Amino acid sequence: QWVYNILEKKAEADRIIHENPDPCNGFVLLPDLKWNQNQLDDLYLIALIHRRDIKSLRDLTAEHLPLMRNILQEGQEAIMKRFGVPASRLRIYLHYQPSYYHLHVHFTAVGYEAPGSSVERAHLLADVIDNVATDSTYYQNRALTFALRADEPLFKKFQEAGRV
Repeated sequence: QWVYNILEKKAEADRIIHENPDPCNGFVLLPDLKWNQNQLDDLYLIALIHRRDIKSLRDLTAEHLPLMRNILQEGQEAIMKRFGVPASRLRIYLHYQPSYYHLHVHFTAVGYEAPGSSVERAHLLADVIDNVATDSTYYQNRALTFALRADEPLFKKFQEAGRV
């Protein structure tokens, strides 16, 4: 509901840094709640897509390339304009598994080791775009390794199923 409240401007509307209002290929970009915006060393923003039918990396196909390219280009431009941080100083990625199932993209400072920015969980948006451009069903067919903490509900489900 938090995501929908932001997209509907019922919450955090004053925090939005950039918005592309297109219902199919648009998104809002806002600072993550973990970032206090006082320094750029731990810069952390989130792009939330307007569409509600894309839950995670697994849903992405060639149909979504314009959306992903918009997020990459417009997100970089908005961060440069607002914070003076060039694209070369950004890590732009998606989580798999995500913490909530509404497609969102993380923008962090390259030097900031944000939670979930490690290789077991983060998939760089530029790589995702290339993979989907090469094979539209790449993320529906590929095995994706991901790390889970012992206290996560999904880990407990794997334990119950005898998979861990």
